[in-house]
Amino acid sequence: MITVTGAREHNLRNVDVTVPTGRLTVVTGVSGSGKSSLVFDTIAAESQRQLNQTHTAFVRNRLPNFGRPDVDKVENLPASVVVDQKRLGGNSRSTVGTITDIHSLMRLLWSRAGTPHIGESSAFSFNDPAGMCPRCHGLGTVKSIDLEQLVDRDRSLNDGAIRFPTFGVGGWTWRTFTGSALFDNDTPLRDYTADEWRAFLHGADALVERPTDTAPVPKQYEGLIPRFERIWLPKDVTSLKGNTRAAYERVVTHGTCPDCDGTRLNSAARAVTIDGRTITDCAAIEAEQLADIIRQLHTRTAEPVATALATQLDRLTTIGLGYLTMDRATTSLSGGESQRVKTVRHLGNTLTGLLYVFDEPSVGLHPQDVAQLTTMLKSLRDKGNTVLVVEHDPDVIAAADHVIDLGPGAGRDGGTITYTGDVTGLANADTPTSKQYRRTRTIKTQPRTPTGVIEIRGATRHNLHNVDVDIPAGVLTAVTGVAGSGKTTLVHGFVPDAVLIDQRAVRGSRRSSPATYTGVLDTIRTRFADANDVSPSLFTPNGDGGCPDCGGVGVIYTDLAFLDPMVSTCERCHGKRFTDEALRYTCQGIDIGDVFRMSARDALELFPDDRLARLVEVGLGYLALGQPLTTLSGGERQRLKLATELDKPSQVYVFDEPTTGLHPADVDDLVALFDRLVDTGATVIVIEHDLDVIRRADHVIDLGPGPGRHGGQILFTGPPAALATQNTPTGRHLSTHQHTGRDTPAVHRVANT
Repeated sequence: MITVTGAREHNLRNVDVTVPTGRLTVVTGVSGSGKSSLVFDTIAAESQRQLNQTHTAFVRNRLPNFGRPDVDKVENLPASVVVDQKRLGGNSRSTVGTITDIHSLMRLLWSRAGTPHIGESSAFSFNDPAGMCPRCHGLGTVKSIDLEQLVDRDRSLNDGAIRFPTFGVGGWTWRTFTGSALFDNDTPLRDYTADEWRAFLHGADALVERPTDTAPVPKQYEGLIPRFERIWLPKDVTSLKGNTRAAYERVVTHGTCPDCDGTRLNSAARAVTIDGRTITDCAAIEAEQLADIIRQLHTRTAEPVATALATQLDRLTTIGLGYLTMDRATTSLSGGESQRVKTVRHLGNTLTGLLYVFDEPSVGLHPQDVAQLTTMLKSLRDKGNTVLVVEHDPDVIAAADHVIDLGPGAGRDGGTITYTGDVTGLANADTPTSKQYRRTRTIKTQPRTPTGVIEIRGATRHNLHNVDVDIPAGVLTAVTGVAGSGKTTLVHGFVPDAVLIDQRAVRGSRRSSPATYTGVLDTIRTRFADANDVSPSLFTPNGDGGCPDCGGVGVIYTDLAFLDPMVSTCERCHGKRFTDEALRYTCQGIDIGDVFRMSARDALELFPDDRLARLVEVGLGYLALGQPLTTLSGGERQRLKLATELDKPSQVYVFDEPTTGLHPADVDDLVALFDRLVDTGATVIVIEHDLDVIRRADHVIDLGPGPGRHGGQILFTGPPAALATQNTPTGRHLSTHQHTGRDTPAVHRVANT
């Protein structure tokens, strides 16, 4: 047993619990009950911290730092592998093929068995000068300048005609133009002569005085376009921040490289074939189909490489990603897809005795694909590993050998163990989780009447081919289908003027909190200022009232060089974040420090505000207003973003898998929120796999029948009750619930068996 004693991380209440090794354990509980605090912030963090301590100081300095969790002790810990939902991200050079090492095997195969022979595997790498396209440098796209976005021709140089931050009026670069004496700096660019316009854009045969900190230096005058191309075009947009990034994305356009046609490789690499197929041809083929092609290639000189490549491609298909192509950018993958891609590298190893930790691996999976997921989890267990999964899906829970249920509520109402044992015991227990799985759920039989339609005609992108569909307005529409069937492509790409709530986590530092992110702190500190006739800046931790020792964070981060950083409560403010002067003032009988420790639900009673009400409405009423955003789960961050978007004037809302991270009990509140939006006249479109959301929609658009090239078709449009009569993947799963009149989750079925 892995034994946890006295876990107090975040909202855990001195938890004692055991996790059986060599078994598949699922940790359940309502959102915010403390699942991630126990699994990731205590067990996994302590395992990785102790493992790092076995390395030398030199090595530890180059590894991620894991602070000691707030726990008395954790015993019998295996080395852990954490497979979370963080998006793979990466830069423009990162693809599915490179992140899984499948492209490395492809390069090796073509270098050994391809004709004509042109060299080693590096000759087929778009990240190596030996293989990359010389024009696009292996990116597959070329950049160009949108001149109309870079300059405002109705303005003069003195008026800020160059619309880019580093070319701003008064700056060093701006002075190289205004000090050239080639132009009248007060003349709008539109009134330049042809020679002046040519010189401004492309340069002139003239010396100008370049400004320096000392004396001006004569330099050859350089036009706007060559200067921008030299300094800015080579930059990777992901390395830029703030206004500079926004301006760059506005000014710089991307197009397919005309030399390599977007394949990233040079002409020599593109000319090498095996049985008439180039490496770029195969990189654009879906993994499931590519595996079959590789097996049929004549590669006698490199048979072991071909076998290893086909096996690795099969693993992608096994975990439900057979629709991905190897040239797919990792930045385009969802959180669920990213998590499953990370898993691929672990399926082929023969290591045993490890602790695998998964964060809701069913996210993004259609109900029919969950069986593949549970098979994969069991295979890791059967190799002699311990598998620990945070999950809400009943079919994943049913596959568990052991269940740990936390609750009973969220935030300060959670953090305790409400049940531990086998699945049968959970089904018969008296916890919020078990009650939800025993609930009766029926399909909506009286859908609302639409007020109009949103027409989509000829939608062609990715796997969509000339798709026509009408999305009804003024109702709740669920867009369904297996993963990769084209749901996101259809809705994100062709529904205009919508407020999009997707899975991307909100950005925030250790200083950011729900109070600052929603903006409600501005109202509260104004209330404090008016009540005490002092400056509002006294009531913000980042302003005059912030503790000077900790900078208003409440804790001190001490860098110990090659050791883990030490986090300690600030001795001056005792974790309250504010100075004694700021804490002297009260409003509604409490000080500003109390406000930061107060939950959104309690704060709403003292400081009525629509932003606080929306936090409660989306199920985040338990969050402390001052809780750092860095401590929130992915689901909590998504709902926080949702809370801030509800005040947008748009009448069309698009939600991309909003049930991510939600317990079935919380899904009820989410659907109730959708209903309230629709009742106020809004159109709500939900991309979703959760059957409870689908059965309560007014209208369903079902795509498929399969992923990737097998999808992109409209299989059904209509009310959910009618979908339950259709022989589609979604319809088949709904039909069971319609016939029984209740949810018959695997948890309950196992108990009855």
